[in-house]
Amino acid sequence: MDPATDLRAQLADSLRASGVLADPRWVEAFRQVPRHVFVPGCFVQQGDGRWAAITSDHPDHLSTVYRNQVCVTQLNGSDDAWQQALTTGPVHGVPTSSSSMPTIMAIMLEALDARPGSTVLEVGTGTGYNAALLSHVLGERAVTSVDVDPGVHARAVRLLRSAGYAPHCVAGDGERGHPPRAPYSRILGTCAVSRVPEPWLRQVEPDGLVVTTFNRVIGAGLVRLVVRDGVARGRVLREDGRFMPLRAHRQAWADAALDAAADATSASSRTTLLPARAVVDSSSPFEFFAGLVLEGAALAFDPVRLVHPDGSWVRHLGAVVEQGGPRELWTAVERGHREWRALGRPRRQHFTFTASADGQHFGLAGTELTWPL
Repeated sequence: MDPATDLRAQLADSLRASGVLADPRWVEAFRQVPRHVFVPGCFVQQGDGRWAAITSDHPDHLSTVYRNQVCVTQLNGSDDAWQQALTTGPVHGVPTSSSSMPTIMAIMLEALDARPGSTVLEVGTGTGYNAALLSHVLGERAVTSVDVDPGVHARAVRLLRSAGYAPHCVAGDGERGHPPRAPYSRILGTCAVSRVPEPWLRQVEPDGLVVTTFNRVIGAGLVRLVVRDGVARGRVLREDGRFMPLRAHRQAWADAALDAAADATSASSRTTLLPARAVVDSSSPFEFFAGLVLEGAALAFDPVRLVHPDGSWVRHLGAVVEQGGPRELWTAVERGHREWRALGRPRRQHFTFTASADGQHFGLAGTELTWPL
């Protein structure tokens, strides 16, 4: 057995052993589809935050690609950082394209419940690896994949062909779906959305499914929605899931606001008993509910800072919080924490989601409580 085949088998076995992969069709797809073909090179983050380029001739390339982790393939929305990293060494940048963590891919493919005859629209082609997995199971004619970046799209098409797959790939705005091949049995969002785009709801067959994740730095979550009569309803999945956002859904305002909050003069300063990790750590049972309280907020670290589009901000400094802007964000979070405890400490899987032309909201199952987007 060659090294890549052995590593693929190990990856598939680990996904099955962890319980995220059960359908034998997907197990076989992970065993057969060569991830390294779709990730001939990737960025690996160094201890100082910069990104180093790992190419196919690097001795760690295969072991890096077949780890159960995200493989970042683009920074700052272009290939300039890649060329610079190859030429001068590690670079600074913000990831804008990747091959997603296999665990999350497996969870979403299982949740998609695709059956023989299903057609799938994948929003976010990326490297093409996920489109290849879909093609392996459903047949390439059943798969449509769209990516907003023409360069990413062209590279994915080339890599798919080199691996023997030819799904219908489109360079375009995934927020609009792809009407020419609609309706689809399933829509799979492999990039995060701030709201479920309304065109997706119109392009799904009756009783079709939408599986996607939300662009929320706090309280992100995977959802599986059934669409009937233009209304999508479903549950937040137990498993967490975080993707790079649909480019139209990026928080363009956030970087400047977070920088300003680092040294802004506070309107109030006091102690708090609520640790930052309870709010911002994805493993915290309160984190999802905190995201409902902090709808639309952005986050940075060192120190922990939260900012909101309304101009409110907070710095969390150990046991001290400093706040500014029109409202006290941390005070709202503390109030939300008390409400969460009174509700019985619900976890993410206890929440529902509804999307229609009239609005979108989360809800708490078994109650009338809702949180609009």
